Amino acid sequence: METKTKQNGSATNQNVTVKKDIQKKLTEEAMGKTTAKEKTVSDEKPAINLDERIQKFEKLRGLATQRERLNETLNELTKFNYNQDDSASFYIRDSRNLEFRTTNTNLIKLVTTHLQSTLEQRKSEIEQEIVQFEL
Repeated sequence: METKTKQNGSATNQNVTVKKDIQKKLTEEAMGKTTAKEKTVSDEKPAINLDERIQKFEKLRGLATQRERLNETLNELTKFNYNQDDSASFYIRDSRNLEFRTTNTNLIKLVTTHLQSTLEQRKSEIEQEIVQFEL
């Protein structure tokens, strides 16, 4: 035996009202009568400031240039480390022409190794900035 239940019609009335509301909103949107509250955030585009965008582009170009220079310095330092012989000398000169000079290969190796690790760390920081950069 099957039991049939009667619906009181309230669910059907709700469906009809929802459909009418949707049709009304779609009609208003098609005619361009939507209010500001009904517009979504994706519809609104922020104003693009050309000067700011150019400045950001220049900053990105500067980061790329820094990376290139670091890469060149690292390549030169690597060549120096692998082609180093016993007659190598290392010197540092400041703006007043004061100079520190050494031929101690252990000290030279220590300085170049530290310099290389510092440059590689800086290069990875710049690369991370470039990857995260937004125009």
